[in-house]
Amino acid sequence: MNRQFTPLRVVFYVVTLLFALVVLSPFYFVLVNSVKSYGEIIIDAAALPTELKFSNYAVGVERVNFWLAFYRSLFVTVIGLGGMAIFGSMAAWKLARVKSRVSTFMYATYILAMIIPFQSIMIPLVVVAHNFRMLNPLGLAILYWGFGMPLTIFLYRGYFNYVPRELDESGMLDGCNDFVLFWRILFPQLRTMTTTIVILQSLWVWNDFLLPLLILQHDRSFYTIPLGINSFFGIYKAQWDMALPILVLGMLPLITAFLFAQKNIVRSIAASGLKG
Repeated sequence: MNRQFTPLRVVFYVVTLLFALVVLSPFYFVLVNSVKSYGEIIIDAAALPTELKFSNYAVGVERVNFWLAFYRSLFVTVIGLGGMAIFGSMAAWKLARVKSRVSTFMYATYILAMIIPFQSIMIPLVVVAHNFRMLNPLGLAILYWGFGMPLTIFLYRGYFNYVPRELDESGMLDGCNDFVLFWRILFPQLRTMTTTIVILQSLWVWNDFLLPLLILQHDRSFYTIPLGINSFFGIYKAQWDMALPILVLGMLPLITAFLFAQKNIVRSIAASGLKG
C-alpha cells in the first residue's frame, strides 16, 4: 500500500477535515444569513436563501451609519496598537537587557496582570475614565494601552532573546544614545514580532464590545462597529437581517490582514516561546 494513504493518515485527514468544517461553520451561517430576509432567517438559519437580498447591506450600512463606526473602530485600533507597540517594545527591551531583582519583579507584575478579570475592575475604571475625561475614542484607545501591555511585553521580551546583544554594544560604541540605538538599530529587528502583536491585539481591540460599551455608550457618534451591531438588538426584536451584513463588513479587514500575516504569527510565537 502506498505510504501516503495508510489508514492512520486517512483518519488524520478525516478528523482534520471535520474540525475545519466545525471551525468554518459560523462563517457559513453569517454569510448565508446576511443575504436572507428576516423571515427566512427565523424559519431556517441553515438553509440557503431563496432570493439573494443584497439590499440588506445597503439598509444596514445606512441604519447604523457604518462608515462613521468604521472610522471610530479604525481610529481606536490604530492608536491603541501604536501605543502598545511603541511603549511595550521599549519596556520589553529594558526588561530583557537589564538583569536585576527590580526588572524581574516588574516583569512578574506585568505577567500577573494578565490573570486579573476585567469584570473586577470595570466599575472603578469607568469612574477613573470619567474623572480624567476619557469617555471618548481617544481615551478608549489609551485604556487599551494598559490592558494590552502585559501580553505585548511578554511577547516582545521573549523575542529579544533572539536579538543579539552585540547590536546594543556596537551601537553604544558608535555613540548612539538609547533613543537612536533602539529605534534605528533594534526596533527594525522586531518587525516580525511587531506584525504578530498587531494582528493578535487587533483581533481583540477591533472586536471588543464591553470596554467600548462602558466608555462610549453616552454618545452614539462615538460608536464602534460592535456597538453599532448591538443597536440592532432590543428587548422585543433582534434585527438579524440588518446586523449580519454589518458583521460581515466588520470582519473583512481582520480576515484579510490575518491571511497575509499568518506565517509571521506562527514564526514569532514559536520564537518567543522557545527562548522566552
